[in-house]
Amino acid sequence: MKLTDYEKKMLAGEEGKLKQVAMEKIVKYAETLGAEELCIVTKATIFCGAHHYLNAVESDDFDEVFSEMYMSSSEKLVLDTVSKECFCQTDVAPCDRYQWKNLKQSKTLFEKNRSYIKRAQDAGIHIAESCTPYLIGWIPLRGEHFVTAESHVVLMCNSIWSACGNSDGIEAAFWSGICARTPKWGNHIMENRKGTHVFELSCKSETPFDWDLIGYTIGRKLPAHAIPVISGNFERPDIIRLKQCFAAMGTTSGAEICHIVGITPEAPTLKEALGAKEPEGIIQITQENIDDSMKMLCDEGASSIEFVSLGCPHYTLQEISEAAAYMDGRKIKESVRFFIWTNYAIKKMADENGYTDIIRKAGGDIYTSSCPLVAGADCHAGVNGMALDGAKQVHYIRSETDAKVFYGDMYQCIDAAVSGRWGE
Repeated sequence: MKLTDYEKKMLAGEEGKLKQVAMEKIVKYAETLGAEELCIVTKATIFCGAHHYLNAVESDDFDEVFSEMYMSSSEKLVLDTVSKECFCQTDVAPCDRYQWKNLKQSKTLFEKNRSYIKRAQDAGIHIAESCTPYLIGWIPLRGEHFVTAESHVVLMCNSIWSACGNSDGIEAAFWSGICARTPKWGNHIMENRKGTHVFELSCKSETPFDWDLIGYTIGRKLPAHAIPVISGNFERPDIIRLKQCFAAMGTTSGAEICHIVGITPEAPTLKEALGAKEPEGIIQITQENIDDSMKMLCDEGASSIEFVSLGCPHYTLQEISEAAAYMDGRKIKESVRFFIWTNYAIKKMADENGYTDIIRKAGGDIYTSSCPLVAGADCHAGVNGMALDGAKQVHYIRSETDAKVFYGDMYQCIDAAVSGRWGE
């Protein structure tokens, strides 16, 4: 390993025990990958909070849990400070920022989560609690090195802004946030980012829902370790459509970067996206392929529903405004619990614009910082049917419920919330 003098100091413990252990992990990670040097990480999203999987450590001591689960260390370490070279903020949490009763969670969990988040804040990690950090200013630019615990954020930042990051995982993101280093490997090297497989679209591509299904379908058909290039006859996507596409693609594949010809900066042409090489494969995405994905995601038939959740990934202000406009003057059936998910910054903007009041008058509410999947099965326990508008949420939540799970766009889900039934 080629280490700088400062990196050698961190490794020797001259910058404190926590940075030393983080550096030890990063160096070992780099050696395993065959990386010859490290690069400086300037932005990180970190999976903080009292997440349910942390209960694997049977302790109420935050430092013990942090050491074993995040630092992979049997030695008790203290989360005292993250690197000043790296701007770190929190990813989603298992609880809403402000309320717990409507999610059927205990106050104990709510307060435990706030205490965990406070420990992260005291160490210099900024509270954002969002799976869409780019919507609130966390945007690494071309050539900037980042780490994230969120699979679709890897795709968004690599693809749309030409920033450099890999799907390192929750623990490695924490190590990098602490020492501001990551192995110079994979997408951190520009030559490694060229497309390998072309996906030619001949399906519907107008709405965010269309792009959600496009991402899910491409992910299903993407070979391991391949880099997709989207080409063909498609409607130009915006950031809302792409967040849906990449969230779904990251669900059914290990994709970390996706070129879209004429849209993303490393793909002004198909030739440049491929690095002037012939593609290893050309795959057609037809409407029949999309329909197959729909069958995988949405249960058949009509059914009563008691739970509707919108916002996977978290909604933009534009999406909330469109939902409010569609709900204005309507009433959600009393037996249905209705959720829209976003981060607390956009929630505040929704409050100021009057959208929250409209949604509440209809019988729903806007929630922050989490989603049903991350909040856990308690929040939707006992329901017989649910409707969701995100392919990622639908795909994963099936492991947490025996309920009927229906998948549709925002408008279908709102209609179902009003009628209390899906499919009518």
